[in-house]
Amino acid sequence: MGSIDVSRDDAVATVTINRPDRLNALDETTRIELADHLAALARDRDVGAIVLTGSGRAFCVGQDLAAVDELDDAHDTVDRTYNPLVRLLAGMDTPVVAAVNGAAVGAGMGLALACDVVLVGRGASMSCAFGRMALVPDSGVAWALARQVGHARAFDLARTGRRVDAEEALALGLATRVVDDAELAATAASEAAALAAGPTTSLALTKRLLRAAADLPLDAVLDREALGQGVAAQQHEHVARRTAFLEKSW
Repeated sequence: MGSIDVSRDDAVATVTINRPDRLNALDETTRIELADHLAALARDRDVGAIVLTGSGRAFCVGQDLAAVDELDDAHDTVDRTYNPLVRLLAGMDTPVVAAVNGAAVGAGMGLALACDVVLVGRGASMSCAFGRMALVPDSGVAWALARQVGHARAFDLARTGRRVDAEEALALGLATRVVDDAELAATAASEAAALAAGPTTSLALTKRLLRAAADLPLDAVLDREALGQGVAAQQHEHVARRTAFLEKSW
């Protein structure tokens, strides 16, 4: 039995990191298995949205420090097995909802922040804990923090590795919404079902556009907006909604 569970409910796939005895810490086998499942779901046209969560008391506490050999060549470990996970989550057209059900630490925080919707249980927390191990942020954490909270606060979070509770995560822009712990799974499923219901093409184009916009000059973003709008406006999803709107308006 693997360390990743995948379940389906119509167009919603739920991916659960299932190593509760290790607080869902990631060893290489788990990372590769998670990447394989995410890649398969990204290719599956019947999947309209994905929920990413953890089993037990934690979302994911990052690198399994018991796998000490994986840090002998940390560059290879990160480049080969962590970076593909973040690229998959951020780059796939399928929207991904993080259901942060407990601690999201280090690379676990990176996985959550790479998702499109970040729902945080009221008792959950995030921690950029790399500094406490005399390491540097990876798994996209530096990228996300620098853009979402600014340099000074990002440096503070990275240097101290302090615990950020759910309400502070929301205030900092690291969470989309705080949800009562008992309602987290149902809320994530509902959010994912709404995303899966569409409009699929415009959501995918919007995700691509927003992911690229932070690193592009205004003129390049304007060009991408125009191109995306040209595609979206031709889709049945838009035509049907426009027709319904006009019928109600007139």
